[in-house]
Amino acid sequence: MLTIQIESFNNEQAELLKEAFKIRNTVFVEEQGVDKFLEYDGLDNQAIHYLVLHNGKPVCTARWRETEKGIKLERFAVLKEYRGKSLGSVMLRYILEEVIPSKKKIYLHAQISAVNFYKAHGFETEGEKFTEAEIEHYTMFYPKK
Repeated sequence: MLTIQIESFNNEQAELLKEAFKIRNTVFVEEQGVDKFLEYDGLDNQAIHYLVLHNGKPVCTARWRETEKGIKLERFAVLKEYRGKSLGSVMLRYILEEVIPSKKKIYLHAQISAVNFYKAHGFETEGEKFTEAEIEHYTMFYPKK
């Protein structure tokens, strides 16, 4: 039987944060070549983090934090062998359920390769394409309903 569990935590839960960092390192630093100093930006202590566990194994992670612009969703990463199984969608919907009640603007910086994923979940692009960590992105926002 397939079991999916989502853990929400802050930076004080060191073991969970360590698992999130492992996933982020695999996806962003090893696969995409992002500089580890850009990936570990010092903002993890300001964020709420998430881990999706697939049969007990951490396979997806993300975080959100409050900025002067609203709620910024960040660091969405799914291990390669678990992509295409809707786990990222499950995590995104879970996070949106938690942050929508804040009534604040919800936004993110989407890599070009992920824009259609976020559009499928109701996000809209805003502004021009830009480069962050040597990867092209768009700012996207979730429209208030």
